[in-house]
Amino acid sequence: MATAALPCVREDVIVNTSTVTNESRGRGFFGQPPGLSTLFFIEMWERFSYYGMRAILALYLYTAVTQGGLGMDESVAASLVLAYGSSVYLTGVAGGWLADRVLGSQRAIFYGGVLIMLGHVCMAFPGGYYTLGAGLALIVVGTGLLKPNVSNVVGGLYEKDDARRDAGFSIFYTGINIGAFISQLLTPALAEGPGFHWGFGAAAVGMALGLAQYVFGRGRLAGVGSQPVNPLPAHRRNKVLGRVGLIAVAAVVVLGAALALFGVTGLINTITLVAILLPVAYFTVMFRSRQVTKMERDRLVSYVPLFVATAVFFLLFEQQAATLVIVTDQQTDTTLFGFDFPVGWFQSINPLAIIVLAPLFAWMWTRLGNRQPSTPIKFTGGLFFVALGFLWVVIAGLFRNEQDLLNPLMIAFVFVLFTIGELMLSPVGLSATTKLAPDAFSSQTMGLYFLAPALGQGVAAQIAKLYSEQHQDLYFGGVALVTFALAALLALISPRVKSYMHGVN
Repeated sequence: MATAALPCVREDVIVNTSTVTNESRGRGFFGQPPGLSTLFFIEMWERFSYYGMRAILALYLYTAVTQGGLGMDESVAASLVLAYGSSVYLTGVAGGWLADRVLGSQRAIFYGGVLIMLGHVCMAFPGGYYTLGAGLALIVVGTGLLKPNVSNVVGGLYEKDDARRDAGFSIFYTGINIGAFISQLLTPALAEGPGFHWGFGAAAVGMALGLAQYVFGRGRLAGVGSQPVNPLPAHRRNKVLGRVGLIAVAAVVVLGAALALFGVTGLINTITLVAILLPVAYFTVMFRSRQVTKMERDRLVSYVPLFVATAVFFLLFEQQAATLVIVTDQQTDTTLFGFDFPVGWFQSINPLAIIVLAPLFAWMWTRLGNRQPSTPIKFTGGLFFVALGFLWVVIAGLFRNEQDLLNPLMIAFVFVLFTIGELMLSPVGLSATTKLAPDAFSSQTMGLYFLAPALGQGVAAQIAKLYSEQHQDLYFGGVALVTFALAALLALISPRVKSYMHGVN
């Protein structure tokens, strides 16, 4: 997400303004800097692996052991998928810090890709909870290294006033959507055919292809992100890295203890707690800092409801890989025009809808110009449509067929509604973050933005435990009504929020 006019999926862009060479800013890939092709394909294959694995993860967790799964309780499986998603965003903050202070973005991308590939390789082998745990842990750490930094390097390819910048990010996001769309067609088909581990293996192959082209094409980056932008002083390096290592070990011990003492539920609860406490700590530090001016503090006040709205949005949005998988797998007719398709294909609707709808949104915001809605009102729209998607599940239940199954086209529309909400909120959220961030905390505020989807999924991991087929309408309808109420509240306070933004729209 770069500006309100850019198409996006779920990505966060931190623009790196480090020094780059004229070579990196030349013309090559669709008239863009040559290095964009390298980043386009590493991101495409990384998203291929991430969304391909995620499309079948919940199915694998709750499918019976005799059918190749782990036989986990359905609601716990949905909670674990959401806790996993929360963890990915939590590690993005650490990944950005390591790149800025120690590794440089290029090396962080490479090491992250290697860890992601190894994680998928682990999951490609049928080792039960052992290979699952090792695989997810490697993917979480690897994604935290790769995700914030690949977008960072894209920004570094351009001067601030380069007219190609927005078009470059649009091309970059096309890669994201292509990878997500193709993978969510392929891995579910493999999971229903040869088996789940073939789907996980395909994700590993995708990441390996991305790494191979990154290694061969790295020279096109011409030094962008090759060094840390704010390296640790030599005399402090060992001391600081030692502390970071101790924190990492402590985190592993705490998560391991939670898993050993309280099982999967304890692990999920621990991740949720971290997802709640970390943004609270971030906001507290910034509000109390003497480096923040009165105007900047006001803007931070305006950012709080936007942050909460983003968290609520992702609380619902990311359930397309959790509770909605159960709905589409067990209650939805997967036969259309005589063709029986894999249940995981429903998740490919979101990236496809992005490809179709994003240009229309870009045209609409450009056409409206200064008449377009304010940032809080756009956020209101995002909450409204994601809530409408949840309510639509209830509405679809009123039109079941003779076999008591949901109509696949009506359920597909849920994912379209989610996409409309995403396009109203996600790109606008990143833009608002860059504008409202205090100067002394500009990078850290971007890190704070990552914590909104982490918070949303962390809380969703708890709410998903309440899901059951018997109370499905109450679950989706209740969450939808609460979200509608929060959207209405945000609309009511939007003039007040806008006044605290001091001219930022």
